[in-house]
Amino acid sequence: MKKVAVNIFFTTGVALILLAVFNVFFGNAHTTVRTFFEILGANTIIIFGFLLTHKFESRYVFLEYLLDISYVIIVIVVFGVIFDWYSSIPVWYLVIMAVAIYIFSIITSIVRIRKDAKELNALLLKLKEKTKDTAS
Repeated sequence: MKKVAVNIFFTTGVALILLAVFNVFFGNAHTTVRTFFEILGANTIIIFGFLLTHKFESRYVFLEYLLDISYVIIVIVVFGVIFDWYSSIPVWYLVIMAVAIYIFSIITSIVRIRKDAKELNALLLKLKEKTKDTAS
């Protein structure tokens, strides 16, 4: 559950930073505390949706990524309609923001997995050398 909370707050933080960047460049100062909670809600729904969709594995990684990004865009569009985000932020920016966060998350995961694999391989080599020394 800790990992879920970290993912929710991480994606919410990145989304808020991108929203702040948008506000700086386009002079839109219409961000309220309510908007922060709306973004937190959207990210919570997205992360829990990922937990459900990742229980089912597919042989096609590209299809999984396409399903994930489509789900993210649908949630963002629905939340945008419900909370009237489009009066202050264009749809294209929300879609680009969602794709950017998703790609950043994938890259972060890949880097973390590679690091873990290197550490595991190093530990396996040490174990192999240790068992080789004790067998001799």
